Amino acid sequence: MSRFVLALDQGTTSSRAIVFDRHGRAAAVAQQEFPQHYPHPGWVEHDPLDLWESTRRTALGAVAEANLTARDLAAVGLTNQRETTLLWDRRTGRPLHRAIVWQDRRTADLCAKLKRRGLEPFFRKKTGLLLDPYFSGTKLAWLLDRVPGARRRAERGELAFGTVDTWLLWQLTGGRVHATDVSNASRTLLLDLRTGDWDDALLRALRIPREVLPEVRASSGIFGEISAVPALNGIPISGVAGDQQAALFGQACWRPGMAKNTYGTGCFLLLHTGRQPVASKNHLLTTIAWKIDGRLEYALEGSVFIGGAVVQWLRDGLGLIAKSVDVEKLAARVTDNGGIYLVPAFAGLGAPHWDAAARGIITGLTRGSNAGHLARAALESIAYQSADLLRAMEADAGRKLRELRVDGGAVGNNALMQFQADLLRVPVVRPRTAETTALGAAYLAGLAVGFWKNREEIAALWSADHTFRPRAPAATTRRLLAEWHGAVARAKTSP
Repeated sequence: MSRFVLALDQGTTSSRAIVFDRHGRAAAVAQQEFPQHYPHPGWVEHDPLDLWESTRRTALGAVAEANLTARDLAAVGLTNQRETTLLWDRRTGRPLHRAIVWQDRRTADLCAKLKRRGLEPFFRKKTGLLLDPYFSGTKLAWLLDRVPGARRRAERGELAFGTVDTWLLWQLTGGRVHATDVSNASRTLLLDLRTGDWDDALLRALRIPREVLPEVRASSGIFGEISAVPALNGIPISGVAGDQQAALFGQACWRPGMAKNTYGTGCFLLLHTGRQPVASKNHLLTTIAWKIDGRLEYALEGSVFIGGAVVQWLRDGLGLIAKSVDVEKLAARVTDNGGIYLVPAFAGLGAPHWDAAARGIITGLTRGSNAGHLARAALESIAYQSADLLRAMEADAGRKLRELRVDGGAVGNNALMQFQADLLRVPVVRPRTAETTALGAAYLAGLAVGFWKNREEIAALWSADHTFRPRAPAATTRRLLAEWHGAVARAKTSP
């Protein structure tokens, strides 16, 4: 009898594979980083073969570390960086271009042109998204226009588009499956939120031929079997979700009003809103959380483009620290931020501002400012941006949050989590299992094959590691937030 589920978590800077047992505990982990490519300012690319090879190697590595064979694995779940866009030849499987990463801003002019045509309300109503370079649809349009012959070949059905999940499904199944799940599809600007399928009017607006698109499927269900990795051949791939939706599922946020925030390269705050989409009045995104048992469930989402990446900038750009984990120690040298506010708008500002042209600034510098103040301001910027998202979500949903469940690499920073609780004035709960993104993919896969019976069984596996409760006076946090908002106003280019 199979005793484990394998989760493949393909992220922005690395690919990971984790083997989970029936109790949701990690039995083995493998991780591999891959190169980032920056061909022009504001452009970010990945080599599609790096995404595939690092996924294949980590899958084999985790299974070997746990001393397992294919017979020990009931299913494989897949989760991925979402809006990253790929285009490849259906016959050869060769990519036509590097993958255009979700952070990439090259389609800002196209988005501006569509806005000038008055199309943003149309896209907003249909997709729940804004016209922003963040999403896949304009990236695909760019590829079809810029790669010689691509549009004509796409119309003839010779090319395949996909987000990273689709690319990996294609590779894992030896080109037999060209599909995506609704959570990833809902991030493309091409999917109707209410039908859960591609929309002809949206396709016409972006000049996308339907022939290039994958089939849209439920998030939990059998997509196909692995056939391109001999040691894993025959294992069903039965769960697929974008990384943030997978983390929401892994945190067992299944009731309306439950929320999670993932602190990774960026920060992604999702609030479950139930079986009807909630239109945002505060520049947040309405997105599909997942589809299970034929039912769509929805969430509100806010995205911070630069979260943990601001710490990488301190390390690689300024050389203030040798390792990312050193930032907490450096920040602890000072008792406050010394009046410094760092707005890390290195790739523009995401929700609730959506200013693609904004750029990072530091305010409040004096002769008394030092590296500790800058480190503290960098960490605090992560919490400030997340607090802005949560307040906007509460206004849209018409309810106050009772607690925030958190995950991602930065949640091990106790000072950051405490500051987040102080700003939000609600408990911030760190789970015992930190790998909630991969865990969510495993849960979706396991449910489809009966490895776990139902959500109730899974919910019983969730437990808290630590709860951070507000400690700072409310008057203090109000003052800090007001000063932060003043700094944000200086970074923005639009009113």
